[in-house]
Amino acid sequence: MSHPLVDQLRFTRSEWLRGLEGVTAAEAARRFEPMNSIAWIIGHLAWQEQAYWLQRAQGVTLSAVAERCGNGQPASTPPLDEAWAAWRQVTAAADAYRDALTPEALLTKWEREPTTEGPGTKLLRTTYHYWFHLGEAQAIRQLLGHTNLPSFVGDISQAPYRPER
Repeated sequence: MSHPLVDQLRFTRSEWLRGLEGVTAAEAARRFEPMNSIAWIIGHLAWQEQAYWLQRAQGVTLSAVAERCGNGQPASTPPLDEAWAAWRQVTAAADAYRDALTPEALLTKWEREPTTEGPGTKLLRTTYHYWFHLGEAQAIRQLLGHTNLPSFVGDISQAPYRPER
């Protein structure tokens, strides 16, 4: 069984997917400055997952698309299908790593981590980052004229509280 914080991130990502259902490629490419496009946001979250859970934790880089959407990179709008492909590839690999994390491992700093934060804090930061950008994406969808957007938080029974073992 995975750590409760890993399960919370999984639930957060399911809400992320639910919040972006029905967004077209043209809509995902639209930019309302100073905000980025939805396609960029998808690539950006892939970048964060790759940076933490693949590069820093394991020394692996899978996606160049994700790298184009990292902090400090020039503004870009990857095609929606490429952004989702990068996100899916990176998150699948990150999940495989995170599923094996123990409470002790969450307290152990990675060799390649430039900050004092350990994996447990990175797990929290990743989860909160998704919620931040989900709100931004919903604002963009409203600017695009979308109505009847999902209300948050959804079915929390899919990720109830459970204590760490």
